[in-house]
Amino acid sequence: MDGTLILALVVAAALAFDFTNGFHDTGNAMAASIATGALKPRVAVLLSAALNMVGAFLSLAVAATIAKGIVDQGVVTLPLVVGALAGAIVWNVVTWYLGLPSSSSHALVGALVGATLAAVGTGGVVWSGLVQKVVVPALLAPVIAGTVAALSTALVYRITRRVPVDARDKQLRWGQMASASMVSLAHGTNDAQKSMGIILLALVAGGAVPAGSDVPTWVVVSCALAMAAGTALGGWRVIRTLGKGLTDIQVPQGMASDTSSASVILVSSAFGFPLSTTQVATGSILGSGVGRREKVRWAVAGRMGVAWLVTLPAAAAFGALAVGLEHVVGGDAGIPVVLGVVAAVCAVIWWLSRRAAVDAHNVTADWDGGTPAPATAGARDAAGAVAASGATATARSASDDVVPPAPTPVAV
Repeated sequence: MDGTLILALVVAAALAFDFTNGFHDTGNAMAASIATGALKPRVAVLLSAALNMVGAFLSLAVAATIAKGIVDQGVVTLPLVVGALAGAIVWNVVTWYLGLPSSSSHALVGALVGATLAAVGTGGVVWSGLVQKVVVPALLAPVIAGTVAALSTALVYRITRRVPVDARDKQLRWGQMASASMVSLAHGTNDAQKSMGIILLALVAGGAVPAGSDVPTWVVVSCALAMAAGTALGGWRVIRTLGKGLTDIQVPQGMASDTSSASVILVSSAFGFPLSTTQVATGSILGSGVGRREKVRWAVAGRMGVAWLVTLPAAAAFGALAVGLEHVVGGDAGIPVVLGVVAAVCAVIWWLSRRAAVDAHNVTADWDGGTPAPATAGARDAAGAVAASGATATARSASDDVVPPAPTPVAV
């Protein structure tokens, strides 16, 4: 098979992962502002998409970490890169189907490590980089974000304790819109970079650029657009879990949690840490509930925590299986075969998931254990009016994110 065609397939697969990363992580930026009614759902996701795209151009430190700090560039081949992307995409789609707001970042890193181990063994992994720039930040970031959010929430409520609630919320909504926008911008500086790093690895492995090269401009633009397109889909189920499943968020909480998330993500991007924005956002929302002394649904948080723990090893297993399949097929033919299997898996999961829906109309429905009940077309029209003000509603949409009816680790 022609080398240029193979490289094009790898780049397309990387952009497909970037696309799934976009809709998987929209809730990290906009869940709180949608839950409080500070932003209308559709407006929120479109704003997030635009700011994600802008953020992708602001920093390349994380891209350098993925390309140079996790695995040895000298052992990277195109089949290895395809295996990593296949593992990450499958894990993203599986967790999307199960309603788990897991980390796309850790899915990619885990799949890359698993593919490398299967292809060349332990010597191909930069273990110090993996520990210092992935594992340690994964442990610290949600704790730091939660602590900052708890303190910020308590401070905001104390400062505004003599202000009437309506006046307080009206003014703080502007602050929440600004802080949510900052999270989207910060997300672009961190998550879009990961696909850039993977594509750079592929270009080096394919001989298109020399080792040690910077990320080409066309790669930056392509990844920014793919991330924005995925974000624009909405990711409604994750938005519902983060906005309604963990705690009942008020406007001061939303502003405090978003500010905390943006601060932690921007700092990690500056240092080149491929951080899980999902973990940061979740830690911030939990912290805001603690700071307000509001009921926190620790059972939901616990199930999400289990998903975080298994993401790295599970994605690594998927990456290793993909490389194994390539070896069984043999030669360059293994690459399109693996990508075909991934496409088939995604298609089957999508088909299975069409049984129930969460969309812009019912994303803020009261949390009663997960999925809001579907409604008739007339009820959906009514729901659209109240959702704009942050009220609850139920609806069904055949074109938006969907969830399975069976019990799942996090039902949304």
